[in-house]
Amino acid sequence: MRIRVRRTGGFAGIERSAEVDTSDQADAVEWHTLAVAVLRDGEDDGPGVPDGFSYEITIDGETVRCADPRLTRVQRALIRKVLKEGA
Repeated sequence: MRIRVRRTGGFAGIERSAEVDTSDQADAVEWHTLAVAVLRDGEDDGPGVPDGFSYEITIDGETVRCADPRLTRVQRALIRKVLKEGA
């Protein structure tokens, strides 16, 4: 499974992105569980807040868009994990 997170916005407007191929990960089951939950939650339907971050989470070609401060718990967990461990 390939997971990509793209973060835009924020006060400085600096874009950041990272991608992880979970097939190489020892904790692939945890990645898969988070990814399935994010896809199940679907997209956020409202605009973000001024100077807040917006995210595109792409999981095997399927993209979900969401924004602060309305991230779900699983969206936030997956975003942090990908941005921390991804390249």
